[in-house]
Amino acid sequence: MTPRIEVLETQVLSDNWYVLRKVTFRMQRRDGTWEVQSREAYDRGNGAAILLYNNEHRTVILTRQFRLPTYVNGNASGMMIEACAGLLDDEHPEECIAREALEETGYEVREPRKVMQAYMSPGSVTEVLYFFVAEYSHEHCVAAGGGLREEEDIEVLEMPFDTALGSIASGEIQDAKTIMLLQYAALNIF
Repeated sequence: MTPRIEVLETQVLSDNWYVLRKVTFRMQRRDGTWEVQSREAYDRGNGAAILLYNNEHRTVILTRQFRLPTYVNGNASGMMIEACAGLLDDEHPEECIAREALEETGYEVREPRKVMQAYMSPGSVTEVLYFFVAEYSHEHCVAAGGGLREEEDIEVLEMPFDTALGSIASGEIQDAKTIMLLQYAALNIF
């Protein structure tokens, strides 16, 4: 049974970087009773992520950059190894991921293939992330990468696929989207 929902009030708590809202609503439970609840939802928009892979050399392109939320939650360096990703803003996911791949990695994406989409933290964040894979070769590298915005300081990493996959077990890779894409590649590509 899909619960019936009636939104009673929506309050903007913060609109500084993205939007944090407190929503008070009535929800009909499975037993038919109604309950009033309040939840906060962080709306940062939807995004896209891509794993660039080279089948011939069994390598992948990943990035390393500082992530403050991980730093304040126990990651001593704050550095994260990740698949290339970005927010859609007003773009289609395919357009966004091609632009982000070029900006972050310097690689021109040809024929990105959507492999899944997922809510990344459905208890508190509204974001849907669209996941892509695309094959790359060194001829596709047309720029330096590293990010275009001043606050971006992105290191481009090319690594053997087996090393990247092993980095999940060792804890060197802890980013959920990257883990999902590497697991997808293990099952469907390599």
